[in-house]
Amino acid sequence: MAVSAALVAPFTSVMATNGMLMEGYGPISTGMGGASQAIDHGNAGMAQNPATLGMMADGTARLDVAMGILGPDVKSSTPGMPEAKSGGTSYVMPAFGYVKRNGAYTYGIGMFAQGGMGTEYDAASFLTFGTAQPVRSELGVGNVIFPLTYQVNPDLAVGATLKFLWASLDMRMAGTVGTLSPIVTGGSGALYTGMYNAAMAGQNNVQARVDFSDDNDFTGAAKATGFGASLGATYKINKDVMVGASYQFKSALDDMKTSASAASMSMPGMTDHGQITVLDFQMPSVFAVGASWQVSPSMLFAADLKYIGWMDSMKDFKMRYDSAMGNGSVSFLLPQNWKDQTVLNLGMAWKANDKLTLRAGLNLADNPVPDGDVHPLFPAIVRNHATLGLGYKLSEAGDFNMSVVMAPTVSVTNNTGIVPVSISHAQTNWQFMYSHRF
Repeated sequence: MAVSAALVAPFTSVMATNGMLMEGYGPISTGMGGASQAIDHGNAGMAQNPATLGMMADGTARLDVAMGILGPDVKSSTPGMPEAKSGGTSYVMPAFGYVKRNGAYTYGIGMFAQGGMGTEYDAASFLTFGTAQPVRSELGVGNVIFPLTYQVNPDLAVGATLKFLWASLDMRMAGTVGTLSPIVTGGSGALYTGMYNAAMAGQNNVQARVDFSDDNDFTGAAKATGFGASLGATYKINKDVMVGASYQFKSALDDMKTSASAASMSMPGMTDHGQITVLDFQMPSVFAVGASWQVSPSMLFAADLKYIGWMDSMKDFKMRYDSAMGNGSVSFLLPQNWKDQTVLNLGMAWKANDKLTLRAGLNLADNPVPDGDVHPLFPAIVRNHATLGLGYKLSEAGDFNMSVVMAPTVSVTNNTGIVPVSISHAQTNWQFMYSHRF
């Protein structure tokens, strides 16, 4: 009971690296700490500041094919019980982009993972509450992006994107009637009255589970689609200094839903199958400004400042379960109370010779998740990152770039229950990309 009370925290964050957003897009940007607003970092610019796409030469086209590997290391513990280590240690995120410049216009198409990760604890961990079944989470958000950039004059470029978004979520969560009943906001039928009556009778230690999960590594059982958009601009102050800014609008995703009987709710002696609907889950708005300085022909410095509007998109997590067996419905509301997040991206690139470029950077951020709301299934608590990268010119048309991002361990303790639950999270992330110019 004490442990389950401590664990009844919100479980909706995608644990990428800046909250539930990627620390950067493409290995050029991530190798430089995620800086992106005023540098040419290939087609990944459409995922951050689309105006940077205008830096490519007129009459040329570029194809980027990339692969990202997110490598979290998550552990959870509570006094008197063995430490639980998440088995979710590798998440693969493919990406591509094609962009062409024709006169003052640059346009194209791309697909990028906007964020996503999860955790997986085996059936022996304390997080299963003796149900002898594993618990897990996996949430992913991706988009297909259509960018358009216009070169207003030799110094000023403006850009915009339209995004087709999709989101999916798996969750297998164990608890007790005592942890679920306080977050129930309403319902009907046998499911609602059974849980209510058990709580009123003091049967708070009765095991309970909510499950919806599929076997696909790239999708979840609950799915949604929607749209997003962004605006951006770059301005060249002189031949060596450029500034840039962009604004990504809050997403407009539909409610995430499973199929009619793909989810289940269970207590001893009762298992019901039905549908889960996650209500109004959205990605946040992001405002970013940045600058770059070409110190010499071989040395480039860049810095960005980002403001991520979590308070508007991660205040509450709302979910409804509807029985397919005629047993009614249950509605849940879990407070999130995320804080808005400020991120500082610092990066440098050194051209060692005509073929090799070396990069390094820092991604410095605060933790948007309140300690009392963090959950072992979704510990989106990573803060600072150190990054390294390199680029190698394979031919006149082809380039290879890669980056590694290392986020040191961050530990927090949720003291909202009778006993504390401590969570630690570190990451090592990789990105690889081949680029071909036409």
